[in-house]
Amino acid sequence: MPLLSIVAVYFIIWWLTLFLVLPFGLKTQGEANEIVPGTVESAPARFRPLKVVAWTTLIAALIHGCWYVASVEFGIGIDSIPRFAPQFY
Repeated sequence: MPLLSIVAVYFIIWWLTLFLVLPFGLKTQGEANEIVPGTVESAPARFRPLKVVAWTTLIAALIHGCWYVASVEFGIGIDSIPRFAPQFY
């Protein structure tokens, strides 16, 4: 498998994982009763970008590793999906 394809798939998985990880552990300003003037209550009280990026990278690496093993070792890919789909006709 070409290196560029591997990097492209990881990039897509990383961005999707980022949006899954962002709300975990989020404490809003309204929950902390520390609303900064000019912001909404749902804004984060303390945003920790390094923690979010670290968790995103770790989870994306695990998902990417599973995808890579399934793709390269077991040969499961887009063409294999119809084989596993239920037949209704």
